[in-house]
Amino acid sequence: MITATRLEPATAAVTVLSNRREVTDWAQRYFGPWWNAAPVEPTAVSAEGVVIADVDPGEHDTITRLVFDGRLNVSVDFAKHRLRAARDGDDVIATSASEGVAYRSSPANGRFVMATMEDVQPLALAAARVAREAIRGQLLRAGWAVLHASAVVRPRDGATILTFGDKGAGKTTTALLLASHGWELLANDRVLVRPTEQGVEVVPWPSAAALGLGLLHSLGWDVIAREHLRAGGSFHPTQHEAVTTSLMRGSSEPLWESARRERKVQVFPDQFPKLFGVPLATSGRAAAVLFPEMDPSGVPDVLDEPRSLGEADFMSGSTEDRYPDLFDQWHGIEGGGRESVRHVVGTRLAALPHRAVRLTHDIPASTAVLAKVTDSI
Repeated sequence: MITATRLEPATAAVTVLSNRREVTDWAQRYFGPWWNAAPVEPTAVSAEGVVIADVDPGEHDTITRLVFDGRLNVSVDFAKHRLRAARDGDDVIATSASEGVAYRSSPANGRFVMATMEDVQPLALAAARVAREAIRGQLLRAGWAVLHASAVVRPRDGATILTFGDKGAGKTTTALLLASHGWELLANDRVLVRPTEQGVEVVPWPSAAALGLGLLHSLGWDVIAREHLRAGGSFHPTQHEAVTTSLMRGSSEPLWESARRERKVQVFPDQFPKLFGVPLATSGRAAAVLFPEMDPSGVPDVLDEPRSLGEADFMSGSTEDRYPDLFDQWHGIEGGGRESVRHVVGTRLAALPHRAVRLTHDIPASTAVLAKVTDSI
């Protein structure tokens, strides 16, 4: 039986179809309310974009043989998987031995075909990645850009706080603390933005949220997470087993993959409201910009330090090295948006109130500082 899930964020639309319900259920859960994901009749496909992801050994073998039939092919890393990719006329074809998934992208008509031999979970994850990049391509062409920021929305008027900073600065922490102070979570790491007559429109970029064990403990969510696991629940499958083990034994000590990369709990978007009582927003209008800095040895405070946006605050092809535009879904546009769009967005955000804050592991005190700053906006 064929099932379908339609994604409709802002001005974009993509339909995911599959002969395995697990694939379309995964898309509905992963994108959820953030991208208005909903089941539809398979015949109601979008004219803008279609992702067909099937368990189909014959199609998998056909595409894989084409990649290796003597034509020029290249090795590319995509979402931490090694793919061999080639051209078949105007189409891009690729195959991944580690995923067991073969790909065919037809950029001219927005059609994307994927096939696996039998393993459904890698297919479901890959289909969600492909659908997300297809949405990104549509939005880039429609004048949107991508910012490296977390965001929260005030329910009564849609005012949106955008939070910027380097890795570890506290973007996710800021968003979650504000979400516990009457705001709604729009995004934990990046957002899509578009200049309009009213200012800068903001919509979320769905992704699993990475929460360090220390932050989870400070928020008082580690007990909830542990009980969820003990009841047979799970978090995103990309979560490392060592993190799950630490959660189960009640440890809040950080786990380091490398000197700069912490292994974290990977939370599905829909788990924020269901498990942790954090409401989600679907859109907003930029109203202020925050620059947090995390200093465990300091005192939470508002900082009298001028801060401004930089080039690194816009996502780009170079910062999207995990997701290069292998399948020509961005249609030649820079991955962070057209330069002209980024310029307008940057100019408008520069005119908004800017605040810098120091946060610590003292959650009540840090929340109070953020409330002081944002309640006046």
